[in-house]
Amino acid sequence: MNIQIFGKSKCFDTKKAQRWFKERNIKFQMIDLAQKGMSRGELDSVLKAVGGLDAVLDEKSKGYASLAYLAYEENKKEKLLEDGTLLKTPIVRNGRQAAIGYQPEVWKSWE
Repeated sequence: MNIQIFGKSKCFDTKKAQRWFKERNIKFQMIDLAQKGMSRGELDSVLKAVGGLDAVLDEKSKGYASLAYLAYEENKKEKLLEDGTLLKTPIVRNGRQAAIGYQPEVWKSWE
């Protein structure tokens, strides 16, 4: 498995996801979205795996209202690449598979 956890350092669910993988001795790479966002390829891969843009948007984030003014999906993707805090967390990737939020039942199926 090649696990990547995209999250925010202050996100409770991100910390729970890290603990879940540590308890099972599964190595993972942690990427803090507040410091370093996703690449375009990573975002496209996640969007394909989870079913589109609406699944990854965090309605509770401070900048969410600014996305409402953007008419085109491509513009919204650009905004997400600029500001990773607009994404729901954690985003856990395993190759082409991805899950959003704390979902240990999905992660178990990857083993």
